[in-house]
Amino acid sequence: MSVPYLILASSSPRRKELLTLLGLPFEIIPPAIKEEVLGQETPFNHVRRLALEKAESVANPYSDSLVIGSDTVIEIDGQILGKPADLEHAHHMLTGLRGRSHLVHTGLALVAKAKKLRETYVETVKVWVKEFSDADLQAYLKTLDSLGKAGAYSIQGKGAHLIEKIEGDYPSVVGLPLGKIAQILEQTGIELPMKAEDIYRTKPYANWKDFS
Repeated sequence: MSVPYLILASSSPRRKELLTLLGLPFEIIPPAIKEEVLGQETPFNHVRRLALEKAESVANPYSDSLVIGSDTVIEIDGQILGKPADLEHAHHMLTGLRGRSHLVHTGLALVAKAKKLRETYVETVKVWVKEFSDADLQAYLKTLDSLGKAGAYSIQGKGAHLIEKIEGDYPSVVGLPLGKIAQILEQTGIELPMKAEDIYRTKPYANWKDFS
């Protein structure tokens, strides 16, 4: 069996979709790590550590491959918001975000054992949430779109109508700092079939053009 060169250490369909935009072949291998906050870990350090742990957990048995790991959390009032456990938890999260701004931190790690590559990066985006009504909230929760999403909303899905605006990198809010990945890959000598500047100009992903 041939060893895959580029690996995405993630089970997220959204990260798969975003990485596909670069036009490179890659394989998906979900990481086997425990996602938890350590002590007084800041949101910034939390996502950077988890992204690296995800990448390294896969890179160890695939030392000749380049492995990408990523993790996303929301920060509000200095607290980390991960994924809701259920709809009641999602309701609580979204009520806390309503009418306010928050930060989305997405950690990125690229690891290639054979090349001694170990890059980490954190992209932070500011997001403003609308003062949506209780009826809007209930309607959104009924779609189940909030489950499995950091902060209980999906800017690329039905949760987009809850968001007023963003300041920063749209793909990072979805879950992958695509521009930074492209930059690092090109620095390692990989030629990208699709240039990042063209992707960011045409915005070929769900709801991206609504948050220019």
